[in-house]
Amino acid sequence: MTRRAAEIRLDALLRTACDVIAERGLANTRTADVAQAAGVSQALVFYHFATKERLVAMAFEHAVEQDLARLDAVIRSPAPPLTKLRRILKLYTPAGRPTSWSMWIDGWSESLRTPELERVSRRLDLRWREDLASVIADGVADGTFECADPVGAAWRISAVMDGLAVQLAVHDRVISRRQFTEWVRLVTARELGVDPAVLD
Repeated sequence: MTRRAAEIRLDALLRTACDVIAERGLANTRTADVAQAAGVSQALVFYHFATKERLVAMAFEHAVEQDLARLDAVIRSPAPPLTKLRRILKLYTPAGRPTSWSMWIDGWSESLRTPELERVSRRLDLRWREDLASVIADGVADGTFECADPVGAAWRISAVMDGLAVQLAVHDRVISRRQFTEWVRLVTARELGVDPAVLD
């Protein structure tokens, strides 16, 4: 197998693994399930991933990197901090069928038992906080926000969003998307010394 063919096969296996995980969950996904869904031998799956834990960690990373690519586009844009913040809050809100949020929630849970997945999950999760803190700091620097602790504010805002998103994704009709959005705006506005209306 050429290196290019191996890369293509790896990418296809990761996409298939993400589909299988979305259906079965991280804990219930077996390498045999991924091999069967991809139409390849289990030996080929082990060739690329060596262990089930490695497969799960790489599939999780592959899935959430799509979210982070959208975040990176916001961060790299020339938009002012307030616009970037609005876009980040919108990106974070579960929309439609919350497949992406299901993967995050499943990843956090399984990270308690899988060290390799915990390392990947932590690294990717911290990118959200770091980018949010950076946008807040930029807004403080240009006078848009009032916040003495951008890093702490980013953690507190993220914690509220994570908690509400879990409720929205897991417990049908406990809270609405409208409530999620309103509460996140309220908490963010309080942290950054702005009127919640400017986050609309």
